[in-house]
Amino acid sequence: MLAKRTRLHSMEELNYSLRCHRPGRLAAAMASSEIREMAQSTEEQQYTDVNQVHQWILDLIDPIKRENALLELRKILNLAIIASDICSKRRNVVPDLAVWLWYTSGSMAALILELITIYPTITTPTLTVRQSNRACNALALMQCVASHRETAIHFLAAHIPLFLFPFLHTTSESRPYEFLRLTSLGEVIQFLLTTDIISLCLQIMNTGTELSKTVATFILQKVLLNDDGLAYVCRKYECFLQVIMVLKKMVIQLAQQQSLRLLKHIIRCYNRLSENPRLILNPFPNSSNFEIFDQIIISLFSATQILRQYIPDQLRDGTFNQILQEDKLTRHWLTQLLKNIGKFHWNILIIQTF
Repeated sequence: MLAKRTRLHSMEELNYSLRCHRPGRLAAAMASSEIREMAQSTEEQQYTDVNQVHQWILDLIDPIKRENALLELRKILNLAIIASDICSKRRNVVPDLAVWLWYTSGSMAALILELITIYPTITTPTLTVRQSNRACNALALMQCVASHRETAIHFLAAHIPLFLFPFLHTTSESRPYEFLRLTSLGEVIQFLLTTDIISLCLQIMNTGTELSKTVATFILQKVLLNDDGLAYVCRKYECFLQVIMVLKKMVIQLAQQQSLRLLKHIIRCYNRLSENPRLILNPFPNSSNFEIFDQIIISLFSATQILRQYIPDQLRDGTFNQILQEDKLTRHWLTQLLKNIGKFHWNILIIQTF
């Protein structure tokens, strides 16, 4: 056992030489019969690892073996991350892990089943650390499939990330729920940005019931809290303006029939938009000379400055003071929002005068 460990350690030193030393020294090292022996030993170990990985993927279908298989496959992914994008002795073992997972009959269904199994615990404080870990291991394997160039398009076309949406609605602050929420969020946001989810959310926020508006606004909030999501919404003036106009309409409606549950998500969306320092626009869309000039003028202003023009008075004049009295966090976000948009004094009306 000690000799085997020594050979593997020396092989790692050789890998370091491959990356760092001059070709002449490398050629001398490769001439050594001892090095050749170590290389052969490592190749045999890699072959064993390949077979083991295949077996773990097959074990996903077995309810009894699934938990261990999830754990072992997750370890491989962790090693890949630690070794800087799979630069390790397992490099030749895992590049096609996503492909194997996707095309092995029943494996993706097993991963989805791991998520569905804990749905009943979402609304109750009964999720255990063990259940959360199993689900997060399944999510990690899904992320592997979602990020691979060959399987990503199939993964998105199957709308598998939709199975993650319920986890975003958990409100418990306990560690198992928070771990599950964070693991789900990164994958969901990237998926959402490939769909028409923003337009769908805005449509529901504009015409839906209070409950459906709350859910749609919550999803929009989660998109905006992600840096890629915020950049996506602020990339085009038309999209940005549509979002803030729908939010404004909802605030005006809430002034008549107040709902803290909905208002806090609206305020958080506004606050996040106010944190974006600049409105990034697609240059010169299909337009007349007038529209091109208008686009140039608009691009001179930040998202925060445009917010100043369209922020509803009801968020400034104390309309919601009573229902916000017991919600310190939402009051904080509102205060921060007004502070952010109050920092700028340029007259944004120039956009509308040309």
